[in-house]
Amino acid sequence: IIQEEGLSSLEYFRNNRERYKTNKYYLYIYDSTGVNLFHAGMEHLEGKNLSDVIDKNGKKIFQHLLDAVEDKNDPHGWIHYTWWEPEKFYPVPKSSCHFKVTTPEGMELYVGGGLDFPHEEKEFIRIAVDGAADLINKTGENAFALISDPESRFHYRDVSVFVFRTDGKMIISPIINNSQIDIRILDSKDEVGHKPFRKAINTLKSRDSVWEVFMAKNPYKRLLTKKCFYIRKTFLDDKVIYVGAITDLPQPPWAG
Repeated sequence: IIQEEGLSSLEYFRNNRERYKTNKYYLYIYDSTGVNLFHAGMEHLEGKNLSDVIDKNGKKIFQHLLDAVEDKNDPHGWIHYTWWEPEKFYPVPKSSCHFKVTTPEGMELYVGGGLDFPHEEKEFIRIAVDGAADLINKTGENAFALISDPESRFHYRDVSVFVFRTDGKMIISPIINNSQIDIRILDSKDEVGHKPFRKAINTLKSRDSVWEVFMAKNPYKRLLTKKCFYIRKTFLDDKVIYVGAITDLPQPPWAG
């Protein structure tokens, strides 16, 4: 609608606000400077420049949006941050997708919508890991500071991108940022005794990326739960290194 009708369509969206929100998600539109032009969930934000808004974890939300829509690894412009639900007051985890649209007037607008309390998706960590690997390819060791930054797009909720060498030595740890503590990731075992990282490294001898599922303790129940990680092979100074992240497996809607 915006691509065909341009700025005049904003009146349509405002007059049909209820069509673009549910109790799970809502639509919003920003211009390239961060001014909110339409917000189905929080009408009071319209007309405000929100480019400097930072969530409680220090994430610059609008800047993450701009980065995401230009990232070839992130075709749906996914970002992850903390927000709040309409008519509520407490912070909630949120994942939102975005598209850049050029209007007939030549303006660039950003159309997005997000999910509160989203289920974790394998696609989310693939985007983060592939983006980190590409950054290392482009900038070498200079990429490590950004990948390590908890306010960056490489960290969200319980997910943190990590980097390690072929011998298992951590370059960026998902646990603790201290090179004096030796984490032997290749010898680490899951809760049923498997060594998923060593298995992944063997697979990566003939592939560029790999997914592995492993068993972990559930922090909320006395049961084991399935998690997965994605690891991508890349190069630093002509030597192979590995970039990865761990997430919960997506849960079916009936999962308790």
